[in-house]
Amino acid sequence: MRRYLIAGVFGVLLALVGDEAIAQGVQKSAPPNPVAVNAAHDHKKPRAIVLSPRQVELVRQVSGYFNQLTILKGTFTQTGADSKRQRGKFHIMRPGRFRFEFSPPSRVVIISDGQHVAIQDHDLKTDDRWDLSYTPFRALLQKEVNLLRDANIFDVQEDQEAIAIAFEDKSAEASSRITLFLATKPVLQLKAWIAKDAQGFDTRTELSDLMKVDAVDQQLFNPAAQKQ
Repeated sequence: MRRYLIAGVFGVLLALVGDEAIAQGVQKSAPPNPVAVNAAHDHKKPRAIVLSPRQVELVRQVSGYFNQLTILKGTFTQTGADSKRQRGKFHIMRPGRFRFEFSPPSRVVIISDGQHVAIQDHDLKTDDRWDLSYTPFRALLQKEVNLLRDANIFDVQEDQEAIAIAFEDKSAEASSRITLFLATKPVLQLKAWIAKDAQGFDTRTELSDLMKVDAVDQQLFNPAAQKQ
């Protein structure tokens, strides 16, 4: 069986990697990967731009938004390059932890415990793990988010109701370009992201039903605690 991990959402947001495995003689593809784990470096990517004073201020605002974010939960809709849509629910707990759980019939869960990312397929009984540095979203999951310091910025745009920032983590082991979309009204809030994989294909992850919470079950971020 060939398993595909396609960059998606924080979805995004949103690298095409494959590994060979034989599982009951059936071929099955994993869903798009909303955290771009193991994303390959795109040799055609644009160069970082010189930011205007206004763009610097916008990047600082976005960094500040993530710095005040502690626990966020909601639902996500992910659209791959083939226009296939998949939905699920997510929890994010900064610094470093997240959980993306795809809705049935998929039984794939993507979990970060703050150090490693696990992609678990409960149908195939697989549990693949990478260091957190293999997701370009690491820059947003650190204790102190500073995109001006830690990211290569490729574009910053704004209109009356939204901000868009395209960037990659400078120090990620395998980097991928991410474009974040944040609504500015009534308050600044993450709404979606697009991840571009190594072949230039985009996967879009849109967030909805967002809710900040004060506490969450810590076992959600423990890969060993998940039921098979």
